[in-house]
Amino acid sequence: MTIREQTEQLELSIFSPYAACSLYSRGRDRREEPCDIRTVYQRDRDRILHCKSFRRLKQKTQVFLIPEGDHYRTRLTHTLEVSQLARTIAKALRLNEDLVDAIALGHDLGHTPFGHAGERALNEVCPSGFTHVEQSVRVVELLEKGGEGLNLTWEVRDGIRNHRTSGKPQTLEGQIVRYCDKIAYLNHDIDDAERAGILKDGDIPKESREMIGDTARRRLNTLIHDVVRHSEGQDHITMSAEMEQAMRDLKAFMFRRVYCNAEAKHEEDKAVRMIQELYGYYNDHPEVLPDEYQFLMREKGEPRERVVCDYIAGMTDPYSIKKYTDLFVPKSWQV
Repeated sequence: MTIREQTEQLELSIFSPYAACSLYSRGRDRREEPCDIRTVYQRDRDRILHCKSFRRLKQKTQVFLIPEGDHYRTRLTHTLEVSQLARTIAKALRLNEDLVDAIALGHDLGHTPFGHAGERALNEVCPSGFTHVEQSVRVVELLEKGGEGLNLTWEVRDGIRNHRTSGKPQTLEGQIVRYCDKIAYLNHDIDDAERAGILKDGDIPKESREMIGDTARRRLNTLIHDVVRHSEGQDHITMSAEMEQAMRDLKAFMFRRVYCNAEAKHEEDKAVRMIQELYGYYNDHPEVLPDEYQFLMREKGEPRERVVCDYIAGMTDPYSIKKYTDLFVPKSWQV
């Protein structure tokens, strides 16, 4: 019996009856020989961790556009925080920690430069629309590895596709990531907003402080315990109604004070215009796209507009600024 087979049998003996055991995965679109050491979900996690799109997350905006300071979250640090929270809950509920990890690490691979501002910019100009959720799936199914994709299991792709609030993941592991994405960003966005001077002690509504906690540690501890307590022994992941409402109230507060705050977002219009001008240029001049994107149009039959979105969405914040500068700013003006 291989190490992988031993692990699969161990999962069957110790996991919750509601866990997504590796042995019963729906599998991949393209059949592969199994690894003798790693389960299918461990392989998926490793493929995501080593792919180019994952590395680029380190230079993509979370909330604050190119902040001056080393401690603000990026899309990569957000992803790692989601993974940590999700693995904690999965372990407590005896669910598949490897599956949770793979979904969490891959859930934001399709995010644009400049966060949701970049996403909005592409959605406004691309005829078929644009969302980072569907782009994340497109990254793992097509764009990585020169148009072959990562060939991930169905369960990981389902979790990535359904990680936003309106999604309905088919596995409990995917449902955990869906909750942890919200838990992570609400807490680290408060921390970053305080660091930026947009929020200060006492700004968080009293009801939220009393219900969830007045520090990041207490908020995370409260929310994670609530999820574990109300999901244990259940065939779905849930929170108490009171805690769900408290999170909605806190999210509404963050939209008023941070996500729509003029000081935090005063550069976003510039970012939107820049992304849309890049889209217009490459849509008019597809011949200058890199070879891998030419291949998608020529060999895969992908529409030009979608491939242009693929190229721009894959850019980091600094790279998109560089391309814009090279294309639209006279050389003599560049510093």
